[in-house]
Amino acid sequence: MNNLFILLQAEGQPQPGGSQWSSLIFIVLLIVVFWLFFIRPQSKKAKEEQKFREGLKKGDKVVTIGGFHGKVVDVKESTVVISIAPNTEVEVEKTALVQNGAKVGQA
Repeated sequence: MNNLFILLQAEGQPQPGGSQWSSLIFIVLLIVVFWLFFIRPQSKKAKEEQKFREGLKKGDKVVTIGGFHGKVVDVKESTVVISIAPNTEVEVEKTALVQNGAKVGQA
């Protein structure tokens, strides 16, 4: 019993320099993991969406974030005119479009 008490006291004492490095390594690893699993995929997805919006052309099939499916009729600087039904055209912002087949809200 006495030996156990001595061992527990020895574990509570800080080791010179060792715990500082392990804490620093842990923080760096935490930042790397956070970047790999959260920041990098999000920025990659944003670049793909931007590339899709810049490459829109007449005849492309698109889906609005509201769920309307349509074909691009005209492309303007920040908006797109899409045909959602015969004789029905709407003008929407480019940021309100996703590629046909991509699920809205998919992470």
